[in-house]
Amino acid sequence: MKVATGLAKGIVASPDLAAEAVRVAMDRADLAIAQGVLLFLSSDFASNPQPSITAASRVANCLQVAGCASIGLFTEEEWLLDVPAAAAMVFGEGIGLHPARADDDWRLAMAAPNAVDTSWLNLPGRRFGAVSGDASGQGPYTVWSGGRLAPGRRCEIAFDGGQFRVDTSRGIQPLSEPCPVDRAAGHDIQVLGGQPALEDLARVLPLDAGDSRQFPMHLVMAGVTYGEPDNAIAEGRYHLLPILSTNTADRSVTVSARIKPRERLFWAIRQPLAAERDMRLMLDRRTFDIPRAPAFGLCFPCMGRGPYFYDGVDRDLEAITRRFPGMPLIGFYGNGEFSPLDGSNRLLQYATVLALNYPGAD
Repeated sequence: MKVATGLAKGIVASPDLAAEAVRVAMDRADLAIAQGVLLFLSSDFASNPQPSITAASRVANCLQVAGCASIGLFTEEEWLLDVPAAAAMVFGEGIGLHPARADDDWRLAMAAPNAVDTSWLNLPGRRFGAVSGDASGQGPYTVWSGGRLAPGRRCEIAFDGGQFRVDTSRGIQPLSEPCPVDRAAGHDIQVLGGQPALEDLARVLPLDAGDSRQFPMHLVMAGVTYGEPDNAIAEGRYHLLPILSTNTADRSVTVSARIKPRERLFWAIRQPLAAERDMRLMLDRRTFDIPRAPAFGLCFPCMGRGPYFYDGVDRDLEAITRRFPGMPLIGFYGNGEFSPLDGSNRLLQYATVLALNYPGAD
Protein backbone atom coordinates (compact mmCIF):
# COMPACT_ATOMS: atom_id res chain seq x y z
CA MET A 1 0.00 0.00 0.00
CA LYS A 2 1.34 3.42 -0.96
CA VAL A 3 -0.32 6.25 0.95
CA ALA A 4 1.01 9.70 1.86
CA THR A 5 -0.20 13.19 2.73
CA GLY A 6 0.75 16.72 1.80
CA LEU A 7 -0.13 20.08 3.30
CA ALA A 8 0.14 23.60 1.87
CA LYS A 9 -0.85 27.03 3.15
CA GLY A 10 -0.59 30.54 1.79
CA ILE A 11 -1.76 34.12 1.94
CA VAL A 12 -4.54 33.74 -0.67
CA ALA A 13 -6.73 30.84 -1.76
CA SER A 14 -5.17 29.64 -5.01
CA PRO A 15 -5.26 26.40 -7.04
CA ASP A 16 -1.49 26.40 -6.56
CA LEU A 17 -2.03 25.39 -2.90
CA ALA A 18 -4.04 22.32 -3.91
CA ALA A 19 -1.45 21.42 -6.52
CA GLU A 20 1.38 21.82 -3.99
CA ALA A 21 -0.33 19.65 -1.35
CA VAL A 22 -0.85 16.86 -3.90
CA ARG A 23 2.70 17.23 -5.27
CA VAL A 24 4.18 16.80 -1.79
CA ALA A 25 2.02 13.73 -1.16
CA MET A 26 2.91 12.19 -4.54
CA ASP A 27 6.63 12.64 -3.87
CA ARG A 28 6.36 11.09 -0.40
CA ALA A 29 4.44 8.09 -1.77
CA ASP A 30 6.81 7.78 -4.74
CA LEU A 31 3.89 7.83 -7.15
CA ALA A 32 3.60 9.07 -10.72
CA ILE A 33 -0.09 8.17 -11.03
CA ALA A 34 -2.47 8.08 -8.05
CA GLN A 35 -5.37 5.67 -7.70
CA GLY A 36 -7.33 8.26 -5.72
CA VAL A 37 -6.97 11.57 -3.90
CA LEU A 38 -8.65 13.00 -0.83
CA LEU A 39 -8.48 16.79 -1.03
CA PHE A 40 -9.67 19.04 1.79
CA LEU A 41 -9.66 22.80 1.26
CA SER A 42 -10.12 25.61 3.76
CA SER A 43 -13.34 27.64 3.66
CA ASP A 44 -11.53 30.32 1.62
CA PHE A 45 -12.02 28.03 -1.40
CA ALA A 46 -15.69 27.21 -0.72
CA SER A 47 -17.30 29.62 -3.20
CA ASN A 48 -15.27 28.32 -6.18
CA PRO A 49 -13.30 25.12 -5.48
CA GLN A 50 -13.41 23.61 -8.99
CA PRO A 51 -10.14 25.18 -10.28
CA SER A 52 -8.32 23.77 -7.24
CA ILE A 53 -9.90 20.34 -7.68
CA THR A 54 -8.81 20.34 -11.33
CA ALA A 55 -5.27 21.39 -10.38
CA ALA A 56 -5.06 18.53 -7.88
CA SER A 57 -6.36 16.05 -10.46
CA ARG A 58 -3.71 17.11 -12.99
CA VAL A 59 -0.81 16.73 -10.56
CA ALA A 60 -2.08 13.30 -9.44
CA ASN A 61 -2.89 12.16 -13.02
CA CYS A 62 -6.14 10.92 -11.48
CA LEU A 63 -9.83 11.77 -11.88
CA GLN A 64 -10.87 10.23 -8.55
CA VAL A 65 -10.54 13.35 -6.41
CA ALA A 66 -12.97 13.62 -3.49
CA GLY A 67 -13.27 15.97 -0.54
CA CYS A 68 -14.87 19.14 0.74
CA ALA A 69 -14.25 22.67 1.96
CA SER A 70 -14.17 23.16 5.72
CA ILE A 71 -13.33 25.70 8.38
CA GLY A 72 -10.09 23.86 9.27
CA LEU A 73 -8.04 20.86 8.21
CA PHE A 74 -5.01 18.83 9.19
CA THR A 75 -2.62 16.00 8.42
CA GLU A 76 -0.28 14.14 10.75
CA GLU A 77 2.08 17.13 10.41
CA GLU A 78 -0.08 19.93 11.83
CA TRP A 79 -3.54 21.50 11.98
CA LEU A 80 -4.52 24.70 10.18
CA LEU A 81 -7.35 27.11 10.99
CA ASP A 82 -8.13 30.63 9.75
CA VAL A 83 -5.62 30.46 6.88
CA PRO A 84 -5.98 29.52 3.19
CA ALA A 85 -4.82 25.89 3.07
CA ALA A 86 -5.08 22.55 1.29
CA ALA A 87 -4.53 19.03 2.63
CA ALA A 88 -4.22 15.99 0.39
CA MET A 89 -3.89 12.22 0.81
CA VAL A 90 -2.91 10.19 -2.24
CA PHE A 91 -3.41 6.45 -2.73
CA GLY A 92 -1.64 3.95 -4.98
CA GLU A 93 -0.49 0.32 -5.35
CA GLY A 94 -2.98 -1.64 -3.30
CA ILE A 95 -5.41 1.09 -2.29
CA GLY A 96 -7.74 3.35 -4.25
CA LEU A 97 -11.12 5.01 -3.98
CA HIS A 98 -14.31 5.27 -5.99
CA PRO A 99 -17.85 6.67 -5.57
CA ALA A 100 -19.69 4.22 -3.33
CA ARG A 101 -21.83 1.58 -5.00
CA ALA A 102 -24.86 -0.24 -3.61
CA ASP A 103 -22.80 -3.24 -2.44
CA ASP A 104 -20.10 -1.22 -0.64
CA ASP A 105 -20.23 -1.48 3.15
CA TRP A 106 -17.86 1.04 4.75
CA ARG A 107 -18.08 4.45 3.08
CA LEU A 108 -16.64 7.87 3.79
CA ALA A 109 -19.56 10.33 3.87
CA MET A 110 -19.25 14.10 3.48
CA ALA A 111 -22.10 16.57 3.23
CA ALA A 112 -22.93 20.24 3.36
CA PRO A 113 -25.18 21.26 6.29
CA ASN A 114 -28.35 21.47 4.17
CA ALA A 115 -27.77 18.04 2.60
CA VAL A 116 -28.09 15.89 5.75
CA ASP A 117 -31.27 13.92 6.41
CA THR A 118 -32.10 10.79 8.36
CA SER A 119 -33.48 8.90 5.34
CA TRP A 120 -30.06 9.11 3.67
CA LEU A 121 -28.20 8.06 6.81
CA ASN A 122 -30.48 5.05 7.20
CA LEU A 123 -29.74 3.65 3.74
CA PRO A 124 -27.68 0.41 3.64
CA GLY A 125 -23.98 0.79 4.34
CA ARG A 126 -21.91 2.00 7.29
CA ARG A 127 -21.01 5.69 7.07
CA PHE A 128 -18.26 7.66 8.75
CA GLY A 129 -17.19 11.23 8.10
CA ALA A 130 -18.49 14.70 8.83
CA VAL A 131 -20.56 17.70 7.82
CA SER A 132 -18.71 20.55 6.17
CA GLY A 133 -19.77 23.93 7.59
CA ASP A 134 -19.10 26.65 10.10
CA ALA A 135 -20.41 26.86 13.67
CA SER A 136 -23.72 28.30 12.49
CA GLY A 137 -24.24 25.64 9.82
CA GLN A 138 -24.18 28.32 7.14
CA GLY A 139 -21.80 29.35 4.39
CA PRO A 140 -21.08 28.22 0.80
CA TYR A 141 -19.58 24.90 1.83
CA THR A 142 -19.10 22.46 -1.01
CA VAL A 143 -18.43 18.75 -1.53
CA TRP A 144 -16.83 17.00 -4.49
CA SER A 145 -16.35 13.50 -5.87
CA GLY A 146 -14.89 12.16 -9.11
CA GLY A 147 -13.06 15.43 -9.64
CA ARG A 148 -16.17 17.61 -9.75
CA LEU A 149 -18.72 19.17 -7.42
CA ALA A 150 -21.35 16.80 -6.05
CA PRO A 151 -24.76 17.99 -7.30
CA GLY A 152 -26.56 16.99 -4.11
CA ARG A 153 -23.88 18.64 -1.91
CA ARG A 154 -22.95 15.29 -0.41
CA CYS A 155 -20.94 12.28 -1.48
CA GLU A 156 -20.00 8.77 -0.38
CA ILE A 157 -16.59 7.30 -1.10
CA ALA A 158 -15.59 3.63 -0.87
CA PHE A 159 -12.04 2.31 -0.73
CA ASP A 160 -10.43 -0.51 -2.71
CA GLY A 161 -8.07 -2.27 -0.34
CA GLY A 162 -7.76 -2.91 3.37
CA GLN A 163 -10.42 -3.00 6.04
CA PHE A 164 -11.62 -0.18 8.25
CA ARG A 165 -11.98 -0.05 11.98
CA VAL A 166 -14.05 2.95 13.00
CA ASP A 167 -14.76 4.29 16.46
CA THR A 168 -15.88 7.50 18.12
CA SER A 169 -14.78 9.54 21.12
CA ARG A 170 -17.73 11.44 22.59
CA GLY A 171 -15.54 13.30 25.09
CA ILE A 172 -18.08 14.26 27.76
CA GLN A 173 -18.13 13.89 31.54
CA PRO A 174 -21.54 12.66 32.79
CA LEU A 175 -22.78 14.65 35.76
CA SER A 176 -25.77 12.45 36.61
CA GLU A 177 -27.34 9.07 35.91
CA PRO A 178 -30.08 8.81 33.25
CA CYS A 179 -33.43 9.65 34.80
CA PRO A 180 -36.95 9.60 33.28
CA VAL A 181 -38.36 12.98 32.31
CA ASP A 182 -41.53 13.54 34.35
CA ARG A 183 -42.86 16.50 32.40
CA ALA A 184 -41.81 18.26 29.20
CA ALA A 185 -43.35 20.64 26.68
CA GLY A 186 -41.71 20.90 23.29
CA HIS A 187 -38.04 21.78 23.86
CA ASP A 188 -38.58 22.59 27.54
CA ILE A 189 -37.62 20.04 30.18
CA GLN A 190 -39.89 20.94 33.10
CA VAL A 191 -39.64 18.20 35.74
CA LEU A 192 -36.89 15.61 36.01
CA GLY A 193 -36.56 13.05 38.77
CA GLY A 194 -39.41 14.61 40.74
CA GLN A 195 -37.97 18.14 40.87
CA PRO A 196 -37.80 21.15 38.55
CA ALA A 197 -35.24 20.52 35.80
CA LEU A 198 -33.26 23.67 36.55
CA GLU A 199 -32.86 22.68 40.18
CA ASP A 200 -31.75 19.19 39.17
CA LEU A 201 -29.14 20.71 36.84
CA ALA A 202 -27.90 23.14 39.51
CA ARG A 203 -27.56 20.26 41.96
CA VAL A 204 -25.05 18.36 39.79
CA LEU A 205 -23.17 21.28 38.24
CA PRO A 206 -19.51 21.34 39.43
CA LEU A 207 -18.66 24.19 41.75
CA ASP A 208 -15.83 25.28 39.46
CA ALA A 209 -17.90 25.16 36.26
CA GLY A 210 -18.12 28.92 36.04
CA ASP A 211 -19.67 32.01 37.51
CA SER A 212 -22.40 30.88 39.91
CA ARG A 213 -24.70 33.57 38.50
CA GLN A 214 -24.72 32.02 35.03
CA PHE A 215 -24.59 28.43 33.85
CA PRO A 216 -21.85 27.70 31.28
CA MET A 217 -24.35 26.67 28.64
CA HIS A 218 -21.72 26.27 25.92
CA LEU A 219 -20.18 23.41 27.93
CA VAL A 220 -23.15 21.82 29.74
CA MET A 221 -25.43 19.53 27.73
CA ALA A 222 -28.38 17.18 28.10
CA GLY A 223 -27.92 13.56 27.07
CA VAL A 224 -30.93 11.51 25.97
CA THR A 225 -30.35 7.75 25.99
CA TYR A 226 -31.94 5.20 23.68
CA GLY A 227 -32.24 1.43 23.64
CA GLU A 228 -31.75 -0.62 26.79
CA PRO A 229 -31.16 1.75 29.72
CA ASP A 230 -28.43 -0.39 31.29
CA ASN A 231 -24.93 0.77 30.27
CA ALA A 232 -26.34 3.27 27.75
CA ILE A 233 -23.74 5.90 28.63
CA ALA A 234 -20.83 3.46 28.66
CA GLU A 235 -21.88 2.09 25.26
CA GLY A 236 -22.40 5.54 23.76
CA ARG A 237 -26.12 5.10 23.17
CA TYR A 238 -27.21 8.69 23.63
CA HIS A 239 -27.80 11.92 21.79
CA LEU A 240 -26.27 15.13 23.10
CA LEU A 241 -28.46 18.24 23.11
CA PRO A 242 -27.02 21.72 23.67
CA ILE A 243 -28.79 23.80 26.31
CA LEU A 244 -30.39 26.88 24.76
CA SER A 245 -31.60 28.60 27.92
CA THR A 246 -32.36 28.19 31.60
CA ASN A 247 -35.70 29.65 32.67
CA THR A 248 -35.95 30.97 36.23
CA ALA A 249 -39.68 31.71 35.94
CA ASP A 250 -40.81 28.09 35.74
CA ARG A 251 -37.45 26.43 36.61
CA SER A 252 -37.28 24.65 33.26
CA VAL A 253 -34.37 24.04 30.89
CA THR A 254 -34.68 24.53 27.13
CA VAL A 255 -32.66 22.23 24.86
CA SER A 256 -32.12 22.02 21.09
CA ALA A 257 -34.63 19.21 20.37
CA ARG A 258 -38.09 18.18 21.46
CA ILE A 259 -38.23 16.08 24.61
CA LYS A 260 -40.91 13.50 25.36
CA PRO A 261 -42.05 12.53 28.85
CA ARG A 262 -40.49 9.26 30.08
CA GLU A 263 -37.41 9.67 27.93
CA ARG A 264 -34.29 9.08 30.00
CA LEU A 265 -32.06 12.11 30.36
CA PHE A 266 -28.76 12.89 32.07
CA TRP A 267 -26.66 16.03 32.40
CA ALA A 268 -23.11 16.16 31.05
CA ILE A 269 -20.31 18.65 30.70
CA ARG A 270 -17.67 19.00 28.02
CA GLN A 271 -14.23 19.06 29.65
CA PRO A 272 -10.82 18.93 27.95
CA LEU A 273 -9.44 16.41 30.46
CA ALA A 274 -12.44 14.13 30.05
CA ALA A 275 -12.16 14.37 26.26
CA GLU A 276 -8.43 13.51 26.36
CA ARG A 277 -9.10 10.49 28.56
CA ASP A 278 -11.94 9.31 26.34
CA MET A 279 -9.75 9.65 23.25
CA ARG A 280 -7.05 7.46 24.80
CA LEU A 281 -9.62 4.84 25.78
CA MET A 282 -11.03 4.84 22.27
CA LEU A 283 -7.57 4.26 20.78
CA ASP A 284 -7.02 1.38 23.20
CA ARG A 285 -10.38 -0.11 22.29
CA ARG A 286 -9.77 0.03 18.55
CA THR A 287 -6.23 -1.38 18.54
CA PHE A 288 -5.89 -3.83 21.43
CA ASP A 289 -6.23 -6.99 19.31
CA ILE A 290 -4.26 -5.94 16.21
CA PRO A 291 -0.49 -6.19 16.66
CA ARG A 292 0.46 -4.23 13.54
CA ALA A 293 0.02 -0.53 12.82
CA PRO A 294 -2.68 0.75 10.45
CA ALA A 295 -1.72 1.85 6.93
CA PHE A 296 -3.49 5.22 7.26
CA GLY A 297 -6.11 7.07 9.23
CA LEU A 298 -9.02 9.40 8.50
CA CYS A 299 -10.15 11.64 11.36
CA PHE A 300 -13.15 13.93 11.73
CA PRO A 301 -13.37 16.03 14.90
CA CYS A 302 -16.12 18.50 15.64
CA MET A 303 -14.91 22.09 15.33
CA GLY A 304 -15.98 22.40 18.96
CA ARG A 305 -13.51 19.64 19.83
CA GLY A 306 -10.41 21.07 18.14
CA PRO A 307 -7.68 23.53 19.18
CA TYR A 308 -10.13 26.13 20.48
CA PHE A 309 -11.49 23.58 22.95
CA TYR A 310 -8.01 22.44 24.01
CA ASP A 311 -6.64 25.95 24.56
CA GLY A 312 -4.66 26.19 21.33
CA VAL A 313 -3.50 22.57 21.02
CA ASP A 314 -5.31 19.72 19.28
CA ARG A 315 -4.98 17.01 21.94
CA ASP A 316 -6.90 14.49 19.83
CA LEU A 317 -4.44 14.86 16.97
CA GLU A 318 -1.55 14.57 19.41
CA ALA A 319 -2.96 11.35 20.86
CA ILE A 320 -3.28 9.74 17.43
CA THR A 321 0.17 10.73 16.17
CA ARG A 322 1.74 9.65 19.45
CA ARG A 323 0.07 6.24 19.20
CA PHE A 324 0.89 5.82 15.49
CA PRO A 325 4.04 7.83 14.73
CA GLY A 326 4.55 8.37 11.01
CA MET A 327 1.10 7.06 10.03
CA PRO A 328 -0.44 9.09 7.16
CA LEU A 329 -3.45 10.90 8.61
CA ILE A 330 -5.86 13.44 7.17
CA GLY A 331 -9.07 15.08 8.31
CA PHE A 332 -11.10 18.24 8.74
CA TYR A 333 -13.05 19.96 11.50
CA GLY A 334 -16.77 19.54 10.88
CA ASN A 335 -20.17 20.72 12.01
CA GLY A 336 -21.50 17.28 12.91
CA GLU A 337 -19.94 13.83 12.61
CA PHE A 338 -21.16 10.57 11.04
CA SER A 339 -20.43 7.23 12.67
CA PRO A 340 -22.09 3.81 13.02
CA LEU A 341 -23.37 3.40 16.56
CA ASP A 342 -25.55 0.67 18.04
CA GLY A 343 -26.42 -0.74 14.61
CA SER A 344 -27.33 2.56 12.94
CA ASN A 345 -25.57 5.47 11.29
CA ARG A 346 -25.71 8.48 13.60
CA LEU A 347 -25.20 12.21 13.25
CA LEU A 348 -23.20 13.25 16.31
CA GLN A 349 -22.08 16.51 17.92
CA TYR A 350 -18.86 17.40 19.74
CA ALA A 351 -17.36 14.02 18.82
CA THR A 352 -14.20 12.84 17.12
CA VAL A 353 -14.58 10.00 14.60
CA LEU A 354 -11.48 8.01 13.68
CA ALA A 355 -11.25 5.45 10.85
CA LEU A 356 -8.14 3.28 10.69
CA ASN A 357 -7.39 1.19 7.61
CA TYR A 358 -5.55 -2.12 8.06
CA PRO A 359 -4.33 -4.12 5.05
CA GLY A 360 -6.03 -7.51 5.14
CA ALA A 361 -7.54 -6.98 8.63
CA ASP A 362 -10.81 -8.61 9.64
